[in-house]
Amino acid sequence: MNEEEISLPFPLNAEQKKAVLTTEGRVLVLAGAGSGKTSALVSRIAYLIRYKNVDPNQILGLTFTNKAAAEMKQRVAKYVDKEKAEQVELCTFHSFCFHVLKKEIHRLGFTQEFTIYDEKDIKRLCETIAKQILEHDTSKLPSIDQTFEKVKKLRQELYPTVEDGSTWIGKFTHQMLQELDDCLRAYNALDFDNLIRLTLKLFNEFESVLKSYQERFRYIMIDEYQDTNPMQYELAKLLSSHHGNLCVVGDDDQSIYGWRGAEIEHILNFNYHQLIKLEQNYRSSELILRAANKVIENNQKRHSKTLWTHQKEGPLIDIFHAPDELKEAEAVLGRIVKLKKELQLQWSDFAILYRSNHLARPIEMLLLSHPWNDGQNFRRGIPYNIVLGTEFYDRSEIKDILAYLRVVVNPNDQEALLRIINFPRRGISSQTLDKITQHNRSKKKSLWSVITDDALINEIQIPQKAHLAIKNFIDIILESRIQFSQSKLSEAYDWLVKKIEYHQVIQEETSTEKGEKFRLENIKQLQLLITQYENDNPSGTLDQFIHEILLDSKNVEFGQSQENKGVNLLTFHSAKGLEFEVCFIIGLEDHILPHEKSVSQNGLEEERRLFYVAITRAKKHLFLSMARNRKRIGKDIASNPSRFLFEIPKEVLKPSNWNFY
Repeated sequence: MNEEEISLPFPLNAEQKKAVLTTEGRVLVLAGAGSGKTSALVSRIAYLIRYKNVDPNQILGLTFTNKAAAEMKQRVAKYVDKEKAEQVELCTFHSFCFHVLKKEIHRLGFTQEFTIYDEKDIKRLCETIAKQILEHDTSKLPSIDQTFEKVKKLRQELYPTVEDGSTWIGKFTHQMLQELDDCLRAYNALDFDNLIRLTLKLFNEFESVLKSYQERFRYIMIDEYQDTNPMQYELAKLLSSHHGNLCVVGDDDQSIYGWRGAEIEHILNFNYHQLIKLEQNYRSSELILRAANKVIENNQKRHSKTLWTHQKEGPLIDIFHAPDELKEAEAVLGRIVKLKKELQLQWSDFAILYRSNHLARPIEMLLLSHPWNDGQNFRRGIPYNIVLGTEFYDRSEIKDILAYLRVVVNPNDQEALLRIINFPRRGISSQTLDKITQHNRSKKKSLWSVITDDALINEIQIPQKAHLAIKNFIDIILESRIQFSQSKLSEAYDWLVKKIEYHQVIQEETSTEKGEKFRLENIKQLQLLITQYENDNPSGTLDQFIHEILLDSKNVEFGQSQENKGVNLLTFHSAKGLEFEVCFIIGLEDHILPHEKSVSQNGLEEERRLFYVAITRAKKHLFLSMARNRKRIGKDIASNPSRFLFEIPKEVLKPSNWNFY
């Protein structure tokens, strides 16, 4: 079939078309910022189904967020019928591994009702294990946080090895790793790192399981390949080794997750049959791209590429130096108010980007009271959203209810069980709980198996009042299991919230009416999420709903605006993949960017990539700012401009007075 006869979902440039039509072998697509990679990926999937007659069930697309996977699936459905789009396996690495393990984890000694632990669950468990190993004398440790970070880093490795294994701390860390794995197995729980590690273990130990997935997926595509860690890299290698059709898409210049285990070498050293560069940018003005290109050219570890655009040159990049962080905030908001009026923009067209969350505080405080004119009246307070500022699922009331739901699905989930066994208060003292947990760990059994075994619970000798309270709690869980198996999820949820009298608990615990309303609204919001899940998945179970929540890395936005109509406040990391008409990059000082801890060459290059990501979020207007003095640990510290600013060509910059707007 001639290329002219092929009708693709989107108008594509020559290189994008090449990425779509090159389907065989190992293909590396270097997709620069704003180069339309999603359009190319969606078109590639549609092309495979419509013109290559590939069974959609044989296509695997791996992404890093559920949002990206869902968006791609929706766009594919517009070009091939919805039924075929649904058959394409488009998901995150963790979701893919979760579904594999759901079918096969019995081979590894777990049951299918396993729970996924988040980072905080694992940290609490590590703390408990450390106290047990050290017999409650944690003074021997440098710090629990440092120990946890070391354990966490080791668990991200494909083959964890303790480098200082002969030292006391090395032996302790090794024991921690072993005890942690033993506990997770006893509680029938996995953490995020274990999802991929156990899938690899399954594939390596059971050849028939691996073979079934290798034969099924003829075409594999991986988005954001620069963000893969060694385990994800190994998974891609295993899955693609049979048919050999692996297309990886990414941008080494946007590799900003080294601290999370990502290795830029995976994209730099990818052994490809075909290299395709998407360098035409559809987002930013020519001047903004010139600045971004010149900055990133200073990195050594990169594929050579230069972003270009057909768009106009655009306005110069405004740069100003404020006396301190408060004046910087005033200058930013003053410019936003002025530009909104002059260019007739919406608040949501503006983004304020920063290296670390603490830099947002002066801005946020000023946003609450800053005056502006809506055309008729003067108003005080600018609407805003802080993206990734807090997590909906981290709010205490949500964690309480989710803990109940987790225990309903998997009673052996120790961390969830400990959170709710005496919540709402039932008269089970912390001393009683300590006795029971010491007993269950010494017996290498889950807490649930101990409290539901009369012989074991009688060995512990706990007060009669606590004994009765535990029995009542067990009854609630058992009754809840029946409710969730026989009723609609939303109805069973409503029943559970009433059964534990959670609304009353919130009323008693919350000191202000506003706080009470906020927490009750969160409980209602969770019910709406369950109802929405039911509507989207008529045959969905509570187990599936919980895992969808835990696997979904999206965070909920919050702030003072409704329906996302406010000024956006984001870290550089959380801004990746987004675009805004006007961007302000604040705090461009040398100890902040590059971060003072990034002293190595590798660290500096990643910091420079972060700055590059921030610059390329802007469509037309870009502002850069810094403060001469900034408060650090309660003291005013003099600051120097970021060294990266000197890498921007002077001819694209327009220096301005901080207070001239």
